[in-house]
Formats: sequence, C-alpha cells, structure tokens
Amino acid sequence: MPLWIRAQQDSSSTLMKTIRGDIVDFAVDNLGNIYLLSSENRLKKLSPAGDSLAVYNDVRKYGKVSEIDVTNPLKILLYYKEFATIVMVDRFLNTVNSIDLRKLNIFQAPSIGLAYDNSVWVFDDLEAKLKRINDDGTLIDQTTDMRQLFDSVPEPSAIFDQSGFVYLYDSTKGVYIFDHYGALQRHVRLQGWIDFSVIDKNLLGRDLQHFFRYTSGQIDLQVQPIPPAYLPALKIMIMPKGVYVLKLNTLEIYSTR
Repeated sequence: MPLWIRAQQDSSSTLMKTIRGDIVDFAVDNLGNIYLLSSENRLKKLSPAGDSLAVYNDVRKYGKVSEIDVTNPLKILLYYKEFATIVMVDRFLNTVNSIDLRKLNIFQAPSIGLAYDNSVWVFDDLEAKLKRINDDGTLIDQTTDMRQLFDSVPEPSAIFDQSGFVYLYDSTKGVYIFDHYGALQRHVRLQGWIDFSVIDKNLLGRDLQHFFRYTSGQIDLQVQPIPPAYLPALKIMIMPKGVYVLKLNTLEIYSTR
C-alpha cells in the first residue's frame, strides 16, 4: 500500500526527524530533498538526511515568494505573485532564468505550475484563461475564456500537471480538470480543502482535522482523521518518503507503519 494512502488510514506514526528554525513554508521534491523558506524569503535546500546542500539568497528583488514548485528538482520555480514574476533556479539554487509575466500582459496570476514538458502553466485572472508559456516568455497555448464556460471564474491557489491532466484547485469552487490541449474534462466540487495535491489520479487534501482523498472518476470521497501527533499543523505534505508536517518554526518528518 502506498505511503500516502497509509498516512491517511493509519493513526500510528513515528517521528523520524525534527528541523527547527525560521520556517514559514516548505516543499519536498521526488528525491526527498527538502526546501525551507524563511520569513525573510531565504530558501534553503536540505538533503533527505537533513544536510545543507544550497541556499538561495537573492531575496530582495521581487518581494515575497508565494509558491515553490519542485516538481522537477533540476528546474525549480519560485513565484512572486506581487510582481507577477517567475524565477527559475537549478538544483544548486542558482538563478538560470526569470519571466516577467507583465511583459505578456498577465498582470494578475493567482497561481503557476510546471507543465509536463517543462514549460509553465499560468492562470491569467484578467482574461480568465489557463496559459502555457515557454522559458523565454512566449505563449505556447491557452484555453478559451472561462467566462464562456462558467458563471463564476475559478481563482486557483494551486496548479498541478499529473498523468496527462492539469488540475486547478479553487477552495471555494473545487477542482477544474483540463487535458493538455486546454479542454475542460471535469469540474469536481471538492471545496474547503487546504494543502491540495495530486498523486497520479488521486486528489489529496485536508481540513483542520481530517484527510481527504478523491480518486478521479469515482463517486466516493474518502475521509480519515489526521493523527493527533500531526496537530496543530500549518501545512502537511504526504510524500513517498514520509509525511512532512510544518508547525510553528518546526518541520517534523514522520514515517508510517
């Protein structure tokens, strides 16, 4: 049974590691590397064992980091929503490129995400379109105006490209699922979730007390209580190598039996 399912079904867990410090957000890549964001927007990369690997210090140029996308550990995206700017860094956290979305006339983009071909998905709030852009800032593709499809346009807080589909999550409206050509496939009203993520075709999230799992194409929503050891949590990520729980200035890493 995959760990991310066991973590939602099994209340027994073992605390493997505790990392303390100025931590306001974090991300974990598919190799188990940990990325810690400080209140001063300093990004630090740790190995799965907790050893320091790299530090990103260019923190004053674009303001606050609103998203860290480590889908590809060799091409990490830092999104600065206030400046509508995406900074791409390599595995050593060296800047390799930046995209000013305003040069594409994208002035309000609530969320971004790495695409299947290493381009970038961006939701253009003013035009109500999901757009895919290249590293040089050129537009590759875009959906139709979503105001033609919905009475109320989504404002996604997360964008995931997984298993041939693109998932936009809006906590007030649910999940919008598109194919890679920008055609809407489904709208699932999974509302009020936090820490939304996608693994294969499984949609994961939680509230303050429960884990949720919904498998695309099925009817039932699975609900499990969050283990008491994880609470109170600011953020929870379930990954193949463990469960990562952010508390106040502390990141706890658990394994499950």
